[in-house]
Amino acid sequence: MPGADHRPTAADHAGADRRPATERYDYVVVGAGSAGCALAARLSEDPGVTVLLLEAGPRDTSPLVHVPAAFPRLFKSRLDWDYQTVAQPALAGRSVYWPRGKVLGGSSSTNAMMWVRGVPADFDEWGETAGPRWAYATVAGYFARIEEVEGATTADPGVGRAGPVPVRRLRDPNPLTLAFLDAALRCGMAPAAQPHVGSTDGFGETLVTQSGGRRASAADAYLRPARHRRNLVVRTGSHCLAVVVAGGRATGVAYRRGRTVLEVGAREEVLVAAGAVNSPQLLMCSGIGPAGPIAAAGVRPVVDSPEVGANLQDHLTAGIAISARRPVTLRAAQSPREVLRYLVSHRGMLTSSVLEAYGLVRSDDGVADPDLEIGFAPALFLDEGLTLPRAHGVTLAAVLLRPASRGTVRIASPDAGAKPVVDPRYLSDPGGTDRAVLAAGVRLCARIAATAPLADELGPVVAPAARDGEALVDAAISELAQTLSPPVGTCRMGVDTASVVDAELRVRGVRALRVVDASVMPTIPRGHTHAPTVMIAEQAADLVRGSRGARAQRWPAAPAR
Repeated sequence: MPGADHRPTAADHAGADRRPATERYDYVVVGAGSAGCALAARLSEDPGVTVLLLEAGPRDTSPLVHVPAAFPRLFKSRLDWDYQTVAQPALAGRSVYWPRGKVLGGSSSTNAMMWVRGVPADFDEWGETAGPRWAYATVAGYFARIEEVEGATTADPGVGRAGPVPVRRLRDPNPLTLAFLDAALRCGMAPAAQPHVGSTDGFGETLVTQSGGRRASAADAYLRPARHRRNLVVRTGSHCLAVVVAGGRATGVAYRRGRTVLEVGAREEVLVAAGAVNSPQLLMCSGIGPAGPIAAAGVRPVVDSPEVGANLQDHLTAGIAISARRPVTLRAAQSPREVLRYLVSHRGMLTSSVLEAYGLVRSDDGVADPDLEIGFAPALFLDEGLTLPRAHGVTLAAVLLRPASRGTVRIASPDAGAKPVVDPRYLSDPGGTDRAVLAAGVRLCARIAATAPLADELGPVVAPAARDGEALVDAAISELAQTLSPPVGTCRMGVDTASVVDAELRVRGVRALRVVDASVMPTIPRGHTHAPTVMIAEQAADLVRGSRGARAQRWPAAPAR
């Protein structure tokens, strides 16, 4: 029912006290992750507007947030949304754990800090489906505006030198990481040339968002420099429950703080930046989504938008864990010596990103662009790092960069505080291409591990249990495959009228409402999604500023069926 109203009532949030709107801001931004931090900071550069940034999690005061190698300790903590997928038939019926940051900075405060723009062809594909502003020729300028790349000079065209996000080389790469890169080159792999600047092939050390040996999250890069602005209010512990829609327009949001549900008004726009899981959940809980499923969950449809929560894409990774002969891996990162070294000089193993090197490769010579990433961790990194290593070892992992499989995020309850149903439908593509490509990547991992000088450093395989040939490949996928945790696509942007948002990220069918995060990506980029998500937010800030005050602007109609 396009144009209908959705106003949360106390019945929507049983057990919570509800207070009507007493505050109004020009812009209300929902979610202080990679996109929300950048968006709120950029909009508040204009002293003539007021911005409220709402974050469900707490402030980023935990020391574990800022020590780079400590991020696995944040998983399944109060700083994590702690999602689990439904059982995945292609992965032996396993449910896969999805860590997502629930803290100021979002997943940029809990991830491996990798800065990878993605392959230019990815963005040119976006340009075809969502308009020329998303093609690489345009977005490259935004990337350069964002970055402050260590060692970049005017001789490096297209590389950012003065942006808010520090991009650094690892301070103390592990000796086994260097052995991995040497072995990859001996296997015929090429060295990478500036991988974060659109390089399409090659192996190299990971570039990370760090400064002085400390993590540099989106909160560090964008919010901290803006913290003294009187027109920017950052409110943590505030879980958004619904977008308030009146007369077909987003007029504010309802959010929970403690046991109280409050409403806040938005004079100009509501900007949802809650990520590829929470953004579609919030839209559906607000009545914006596939009418049948959300009605079945107890939500009255406002706009029938079938693709909300659809088109879910994720980077599935499968690897091999192998014992190390020397005690030089990250198992020693928490030793008194390494802790002291970090406290004194911010150097040593605790500055590691864990995934210290990677390469982009093709599974077949006939593939136009890389479809696999091969990553290396100088640690036994199993079960998303939840299982602390009891021995020294390394992990080589293959990442499926361009999955053909598509999944969904659905709601089972009208309460946005309840966990949604996440089904990535891993390796479900009818042709079986995804599994074939991932298997080729696992074989390449085994080949590199068997090549000197890395082979000289390694002992027996630790996991999977099957340790030879195709049995190892199959077991690595069915027993060990896990997310690289950059889901995208659930609020797809496009110029077609079936897309959830248009090329300017405006939600079809509801005025004054945009989605600004990884959920709008029509296809997943080949690489890690933090950099493209920040780029989306930077471009969105320009779009929003350009339309300020234009309440009568033509907003896209409800999606066509």
